[in-house]
Amino acid sequence: MPECASTNTEAHLLLNKNGATDGCVIVAGAQTGGRGQRGNTWDVEPDKNITLSVILKPTFLEAQHQFSLNIAVSLAALDLLREYLPEGVALKWPNDLYYRDRKAGGILIENAVSGRFLQHSVIGIGLNVNQVSFVHTRATSLALLTGEQIPLPKAISKLLENLERRYLALRTGAGEAQKREYLQHLYRYQEWHSYEVGGQVLPGQITGVDATGRLAVLIEQKLQFFQFQEIKFVMEE
Repeated sequence: MPECASTNTEAHLLLNKNGATDGCVIVAGAQTGGRGQRGNTWDVEPDKNITLSVILKPTFLEAQHQFSLNIAVSLAALDLLREYLPEGVALKWPNDLYYRDRKAGGILIENAVSGRFLQHSVIGIGLNVNQVSFVHTRATSLALLTGEQIPLPKAISKLLENLERRYLALRTGAGEAQKREYLQHLYRYQEWHSYEVGGQVLPGQITGVDATGRLAVLIEQKLQFFQFQEIKFVMEE
């Protein structure tokens, strides 16, 4: 579709109408109300970037392990970026894509649970591709980083291929291997940086992610686990 408020919202409308099959994709040329974690909005120019949502029905996945889906999706997006940028791309917990200290994209996964298992998932992916001007100073794009305009249809097709491959691997038992790979590309992994916790800025070292998706950080000689809203990355200038 040329434009919508949010591809994730459109996906939910399809689900509510029972009009969504497993693997259904909604692609928009522009989003007027794209969403991210903590209700953040996403600055996007029309027809310059990847803005899509995919509906999956991962009924094989227990709700307590739902972060493994986040890992698989993150790796699929990372695979695409690394085709253009072999070095410097990282996954910033919980679901941003970074080039060094600049944001190149983000993922928003909304899961519905039935009993112990996931019922369906709406996976929103936004990647900065050909946009070269941003309101947010820490945003970047493939065009800015490579100096080239990227054919969007080709990039979208490759992203969906990567997602299918990573998702099928997860379904056939590759969750632990994917987690190890995720950690290898995790932004600030095993490095010392500053974090804001409970209103205080403290030095910490990311040591991993637990099964439920909490970030494990060594702070003041104690290993602590954080949900999405409980810790903030302090970005160095």
